Amino acid sequence: MTQADETQVKVRSLPATFGSSAVIGTLGGLIGLGGAEFRLPLLIGIFRFAALEAVILNKAMSLVVVASALPFRMSWVPFEAVAAEWPVILNLLAGSLLGAWIGAGWATRLRSQTLYRILAVLLALIAAVLLFGHDATAGEAMLTGVAQILAGVVAGFGIGMVASLMGVAGGELLIPTLILLFGADPRLAGSLSLAVSLPTMVVGFTRYSRDSSFAVLGRHARFVVAMAMGSLIGSFIGGQLLGLVPTGLLLPLLAAILLISAVKVWRH
Repeated sequence: MTQADETQVKVRSLPATFGSSAVIGTLGGLIGLGGAEFRLPLLIGIFRFAALEAVILNKAMSLVVVASALPFRMSWVPFEAVAAEWPVILNLLAGSLLGAWIGAGWATRLRSQTLYRILAVLLALIAAVLLFGHDATAGEAMLTGVAQILAGVVAGFGIGMVASLMGVAGGELLIPTLILLFGADPRLAGSLSLAVSLPTMVVGFTRYSRDSSFAVLGRHARFVVAMAMGSLIGSFIGGQLLGLVPTGLLLPLLAAILLISAVKVWRH
């Protein structure tokens, strides 16, 4: 085993994997997200996975986190309240499912260098959304009628593509869209975003499963389990700490982390 291989094994040790993913999950939980936005640079920069492998790993762990988060939120937002908004969910899904399939297909065909550049740009975009779109407040819907439906499909398509390309749930984009475009209550918007994210991620995951890079999940099964457990526990801890850290201090810090990560991924 070469020195580089030994370093790789050490970096991907289970304690390091669990601990780092728990920290990432906590950061995400503090702002009401799953932490996938911060996990992706970790997979590329620290754990040294190739771009497409990192996206697939991120997608798998995002799927676990979102599938767990939806029932956990039922104590705050009843299922009936989420189900009552089925037209909004279907509106966004009409675009996001197609976007997820196309986005995953593109990711599997892109050259690694091109995918790194796209991921870097998207990380910078998420940083901007955290700074300027995370504190959106509920009010009147931006559009109504046919215009709202068309805007919902277009927005869903774009969000589905971004979510598939990055391996994220897309909540950082879905929540502002639900609040601004549909006038949803912020707490309800969080649950609605999960209801849209889950089938969207399943579609993207299914598309990725047709690519040979999907085998990374089998080759690193213990790594996947350790990181998924760390992400779940971290997200739970972050959710319990929600509100203890001032948003005005936290969001610029997290946005700065994403921007630094974007630069590193771009130059990877």
